[in-house]
Amino acid sequence: MRADRRSPGRSARGFGPGSCHIQTRWPGFAQPLLHMNHAAIQTISGGMFGGRTMPIWRSGHLGALITLPRLFLRVHADEIHQRRPYLCPAARTSYSSSEMSLMSEQTIAAPIDDDQQERGFSRYQTFLIALLAFTQFTLILDFIIMSPLGAILMPSLNITAGQFGVAVSAYAFAAGISGILAAGFADRFDRKRMLLFFYVGFTFGTVLCALAQNFHVLLLGRIVTGLFGGVIGSVVLAIVTDLFPLQLRGRVMGFIQTAFAASQVLGVPAGLFLANHWNWHICFVAIVGLSLAAIATIALVMEPVDGHLKLQHDRNPFQHLIATVAQPRYTLAFMVTTLLATGGFMLMPFGSAFTVHNLGIDIVHLPTIYLVSGLFSILMGPLVGRASDAFGKYPTFVFGCVVSAIMVLIYTHLGHVSLLTAIVVNVLMFVGIFSRMIPSQALMSAIPDASQRGSFSAISASVQQLSGGLGSVVAAAIVAENPDGSLLHFDRIGYVVVASSMISMIAMYFVQKPIARRAGRRMV
Repeated sequence: MRADRRSPGRSARGFGPGSCHIQTRWPGFAQPLLHMNHAAIQTISGGMFGGRTMPIWRSGHLGALITLPRLFLRVHADEIHQRRPYLCPAARTSYSSSEMSLMSEQTIAAPIDDDQQERGFSRYQTFLIALLAFTQFTLILDFIIMSPLGAILMPSLNITAGQFGVAVSAYAFAAGISGILAAGFADRFDRKRMLLFFYVGFTFGTVLCALAQNFHVLLLGRIVTGLFGGVIGSVVLAIVTDLFPLQLRGRVMGFIQTAFAASQVLGVPAGLFLANHWNWHICFVAIVGLSLAAIATIALVMEPVDGHLKLQHDRNPFQHLIATVAQPRYTLAFMVTTLLATGGFMLMPFGSAFTVHNLGIDIVHLPTIYLVSGLFSILMGPLVGRASDAFGKYPTFVFGCVVSAIMVLIYTHLGHVSLLTAIVVNVLMFVGIFSRMIPSQALMSAIPDASQRGSFSAISASVQQLSGGLGSVVAAAIVAENPDGSLLHFDRIGYVVVASSMISMIAMYFVQKPIARRAGRRMV
């Protein structure tokens, strides 16, 4: 049998470009048996060259397994090793930095070929995207539900506004600390098991919140929830990076990020309804129920995500953490994450107060603004993801930065306006934010080496949480309150947000430059 690697743009007997053409030596098997992308060989090379029966992903039929014994099928490992050495992890124990960089742009599991990109996602991939989006929905809902519950929680537990602020901020700081602590271990385990472990811990923290009868138990619940929940987002991003190529990550992240909008549209109104008709404990009980359903689905249906374990080097978790942090090319990416998170969290805490007291919108219409903005965000997320895959991640990111900067300046300088005007401004501002958020995450996913994706994502999530907390503190120091409840100096926050957005837009160009160079493009 022989393995013939055709050059890009050429096809052999109907097979697509870039495929591996496999034939047997025996007359009965004279015709081509099957073809597969070279990245698929990476996942099966260990079994293939070990002389055992091996599963092969058949191109065009992702998910169908064909078992071929060694007696009838042999591949010349030396030829593959010579032409594409990074595709044979079983034959090598170390990789150069250039090879690892190339591997970071590829998927570790069975790849998605060009035909499948045109057809769309398979059933399992669609299910996985929906499952990851649902986990994000429960995670974000647990975080943002605290703010609207404040008016009910404080008198119920007899706590002050300062204590409530501590309970809210405890989640963010606990999440930031846990991201750093988990970074060293993030690439040492199956990502499915990592997701299950931290999701169970997150659910346990939410149970503590549901059972809280005083401030101290509530604070403990928020800390536990933050410690475990702060790592889930990074695990989700690492799973997406492992299983989907860069050309599809915009669409995937577009769908997953709709969880943020869905939590506003569905979660917050439903939570307030339950709290008003029963009590605030029911809100957290409902989140626990949703989380338990997600845990069962992950455990029973989701397949392991452990391809990255083949690329691991023997080093302890602390050395792995230091090796990730010490990478010079990661520093700029962390800086962009800091700028984006700081700017975003500066506006969020004061949005409702500014809308009611400065824009003159009656508080009864506040849910309408969140509802309409959330619905548009649900529709815009997948569209922005498709646009980033079609037109490029960085051009879409630039569009988002420009639109969000313009709308933030308009929003922070508004006076009393009609409800329709407030809705339009909020919708356009969310369009800019999503157009910036989705491509930035897709770009960030292509930066780390395959063996450092988990630790990179964990550190990035930690930086995001800590930067968000810092942004809220800075915004609180800038804003002042008039006797009538209206906010002073809110326009200054707008200037800071716009400045951080412009700096991040310039910095992101240099972040994506190495990715574009490896892809042979001017920008991606």
